[in-house]
Amino acid sequence: MSMSSAMNAGVAGLAAHSTKLATISDNIANSGTNGYKRMETEFDSIVLNQHRASGHYAAGGVRTTTKRIVTEDGALITTTNPLDLSIDGRGMLPVTSAVDLDNNFETLPMMMTRTGSFRPDDSGILRTASGLVLLGWPAQSDGTVPIMPRDTMGTLEPIQLSPSQTVGDPTTRISMGITLPAAHTRPDATGDSLPLKIEYFGNLGTSESLSMTFIPETGNPIGMSNTWVMEVRDSASDPANNLIGSYRIQFDDSQANGGSIADVEVLSGGAYDAASGTLNLQVAGGPLSLVIGSPGATTGMRQLSASFSPAPISKNGSPVGNLVTVEVDEDGFLRATYDTGFVKTLYQIPLVDVPNPDGLLALDAQTFKISPESGSLFMWDAGDGPTGAVMGYALEASTTDIAYELTQMITTQRAYSSNAKVIQTVDEMLQETTNIKR
Repeated sequence: MSMSSAMNAGVAGLAAHSTKLATISDNIANSGTNGYKRMETEFDSIVLNQHRASGHYAAGGVRTTTKRIVTEDGALITTTNPLDLSIDGRGMLPVTSAVDLDNNFETLPMMMTRTGSFRPDDSGILRTASGLVLLGWPAQSDGTVPIMPRDTMGTLEPIQLSPSQTVGDPTTRISMGITLPAAHTRPDATGDSLPLKIEYFGNLGTSESLSMTFIPETGNPIGMSNTWVMEVRDSASDPANNLIGSYRIQFDDSQANGGSIADVEVLSGGAYDAASGTLNLQVAGGPLSLVIGSPGATTGMRQLSASFSPAPISKNGSPVGNLVTVEVDEDGFLRATYDTGFVKTLYQIPLVDVPNPDGLLALDAQTFKISPESGSLFMWDAGDGPTGAVMGYALEASTTDIAYELTQMITTQRAYSSNAKVIQTVDEMLQETTNIKR
C-alpha cells in the first residue's frame, strides 16, 4: 500500500510540475504581449487517512490550481498614437467583438481589456488589429453626456468617427465686458450713439452678427444721467424687423459700486436675469445668451469716466471645420479637434470595475469577461471612484518578469526530475520484491 501510494504521489508530482511548466512557458511566450496578465500555479498537498498507531503511511500526492493575476499592473509604455489607450488604476476599457459587430448580431458580448491600440477602420469604428471594438456613451450635440445606467452595457455603443466629416458649432453664449463713457450722459453732451458689432456663428456655421447701438440719455438737467438705451439687431433676421431687444441700462454712481450696473429695464425683447446678468435673446437660429453683468458686479458692462472700450468680448461656437485629430483625456472623454480650433466631445468612455478582478474569466487577445467569482460589473467615470484614469499615448506592458520565470523554470525542472526519480526508485523496489519469489 505505501509503495503504490509512493508511485501515485510521484505521478501526481510529474503532472503538477508539468502544469507549472505550462504556465511558465505561457508567461515567457507573452512577455512582449501588451496587456498580458501572468499566470501562477499553486500547489496543494493531499493528505490521506493516516494510521499513526500502526506506523503505516500512505502518500497522498499533490494537486494544482492555476490563476491569472489580473490585479497586477504592467508598466506603461508611451507611444505616438493618441488612441493607444491604457489605464492608470484598476479599471478596464469596455470592448466587444468586431466579428459579432460585423455580422450585425443584435446582442454584442461585453468584454473588458486593460489596454489597446485602437484605429478607425473603413467605417470609422475604433478597433484593434486583434478585433476588439471600443465602446462608449455618445455625447449630445452640446457635448454633454446624459445620465446613463451604470450596471449594464445596454447603452454603450461602438465608437465611430467620421474623418471626412465637417462640423460647425453654433454660438449660444456671448459675454460682453465693454466700458461706456460716462461723460456722454451729461446734459450738454451731443447724444451721439455708439455702435458695436459682434460676430456669432449660426447653426450651419455661417458668420452672423449682432449690431448693437448704445444711445446715451442726456435729459438730466443737473448732471450725468448715467443711463443708456441699448438696442440689439440680428443680421440673420428680416432686415425690416431685426430689432431683437431694447434695454434701458442705468449705472451706479455711488461710492461703493460706482461704474457697475444699477438696473436694467426691458423695453422689448428677451428677459434680463439679474442673478446671472444675462439677456435672453432670440436670434434667427434660436436662443442666445448675452451676458452683460449683474447689478453691483465688477465684471460685465461698466460706465466710467473713460473712452468707449468695446472689450473684452468672448463667445462660444466656431465656423465649419475639418477634423484634425482625436484624443481621449484622463476623464475618458473622446474629443475631436477641428482645424478652426473647435473642440467637440464625441463620446465618454467609462471604466469597468468588478469586486474581484482576479476572478474574471480570461479570453483571447488579453480580454476578460464576468464570471461568478468576479462579481457584477459597475461602470465608473474615469478619474472618479476606484478605477483610475484613462491614459492616451500609452500601452500597458506584459506583467511577465523574465528573470523570475527562468528561476521558476529551473526549480520546476529539478522538482520534475526528483518526482521521476521517485517513480524509478519505486519500480526498482517492486522489482526486488518480485525477485524474492524467484
